[in-house]
Amino acid sequence: MKSIFALVFTLSFFITNYAQNKGTFYIYWGWNEDSYSKSDIHFKGNGYDFTLHDVEAKDKPLPFGLKPHFQLDKITIPQTNVRIGYFINDKWDISLGVEHMKYVMTQNQNVKIDGYIETDSDFDGVYNGNTIKLTEDFLTFEHTDGLNYISSEITYNENLLKLAKINSKHFQVNLLLGGGIGVLVPKTNAKLWNQERHDAFHLSGYGMNLKAGLNVVLFKYFFLQTNAKFGYIDMPSIRTTQYSSDTANQNFLFLENDIVFGFRFKL
Repeated sequence: MKSIFALVFTLSFFITNYAQNKGTFYIYWGWNEDSYSKSDIHFKGNGYDFTLHDVEAKDKPLPFGLKPHFQLDKITIPQTNVRIGYFINDKWDISLGVEHMKYVMTQNQNVKIDGYIETDSDFDGVYNGNTIKLTEDFLTFEHTDGLNYISSEITYNENLLKLAKINSKHFQVNLLLGGGIGVLVPKTNAKLWNQERHDAFHLSGYGMNLKAGLNVVLFKYFFLQTNAKFGYIDMPSIRTTQYSSDTANQNFLFLENDIVFGFRFKL
């Protein structure tokens, strides 16, 4: 009887410790797919000031495989997520991470344009709701290295197995609800007619998001997780050419779905 009591006590102690999140760190890595609302993009510089209305864009996911998703020298080429967090108590964690999304304007779409262009190019003129086709010789516009959203988040964690009165020392399923706020540091690949592009990272704006997810913990230390994020991005300072006077601005909504894997630990 003493042996049985000792075994039950030991298992109960282990399960209780396993359920305690407070003081636990975590880190994860994974990949995302994204969709974006249409947006108005305003371009302004020496000799031009115009707005393109309801511009469509999409992301740029790569087919999943060992290459390049697990190649150390190319691991940041796909649309990736990395985040490190800390549980301030059993229910809440705070974190800091980067969403490396990609944003590609759909080429050859027809949009409305307002404003003027006076740059000795084939596109000079005054526009007032005219329709223009976004051909490559007029405009290419991407945040592909990438649409980098650096954010802090706070997340509520609810152990679904515990709610269901199920205790397991090897398995945990958590519902995640939270939100975040951060800054956008894209490397924008834009080309306006014959202008030389600006090709460097630039602090361009801010974003905010809400999220819901599911987290599955295996053997206390390892986990798989999926998140759905809905957010808003506003970039009032996008660099477009080699000249600092040439800028663009836009704002749009985004929906991100990601899947990540990670590791939990205590120091």
